[in-house]
Amino acid sequence: MTSTLNALAAIALWATLASLGTSLSHLPPFLLTGLALVIGSAMSWPLVLRNRRAWAVPARTLALGVYGLFGFHFLLFIALRNAPPVEANLVNYLWPLFMVVLAPVLLPGVSLRPLHVVAALLGFAGAAIAILGARSGASTSAGGSYWGFVPALGSAFIWASYSLWTQRVPAFPTTAIGLFGLVSGVLSLLCHVLLEPSAALSSRDWLLVTLCGLGPLGAAFFFWDVALKRGDARQIGILSYITPLASTALLLIVTQRPLSWTIALAAVLIISAAVMGTRAKA
Repeated sequence: MTSTLNALAAIALWATLASLGTSLSHLPPFLLTGLALVIGSAMSWPLVLRNRRAWAVPARTLALGVYGLFGFHFLLFIALRNAPPVEANLVNYLWPLFMVVLAPVLLPGVSLRPLHVVAALLGFAGAAIAILGARSGASTSAGGSYWGFVPALGSAFIWASYSLWTQRVPAFPTTAIGLFGLVSGVLSLLCHVLLEPSAALSSRDWLLVTLCGLGPLGAAFFFWDVALKRGDARQIGILSYITPLASTALLLIVTQRPLSWTIALAAVLIISAAVMGTRAKA
């Protein structure tokens, strides 16, 4: 139960990312990501000041953390710039499915039951309906080229494999997630300096960036780490399909667009998948 609550807390925070990102869409993406990750890492700084060993992790573990946090966002932003954004985001949401089907491959002693596969596919169908249904009511034109789906697929694999491999490296304190975020944030800011134009932030921008850093790009990663350490990766992967549903629904509310039957159908599919996944036995 504790792992489920932590996973749901991370999912709830990630659901706010699209709405916050829409409000900050005028900022260069690597600048936004870098600032938010650095701010998010600050939550672990007081513990580090009291105990310097809170960030004492092997180089291999640090590399895995940077691989997950920085690699995921780096490839996702490349995908969103070079493929139709809605479809690229949908491909990126293959990561919960990857978590389920890769668990037996990357984690020793974990098997995959047919019910896990059915629940994962059902959840992805719900995510697809939620995202594509939201697009059908929007008057936006898709841009980009289809080669951008390759980095979108790569970002999905990175987050799924990172989430699973954290259970293969030597045990590390959850406070070390702050170190992963700090290093990843600095790399993102370096990408901003090298690849993006400079930008000035208003007071409102700083407030929203801070909320983004403390929430979906901060506390969410800490909740996620605790959930993975205490729970079943297959069940958590299936629960993760709530993210695109909640994100899309919240975005529709914020933009004052009416909820549609596609969101209702997506909700039924994703909730069914979550129930099936949590009832599947090892």
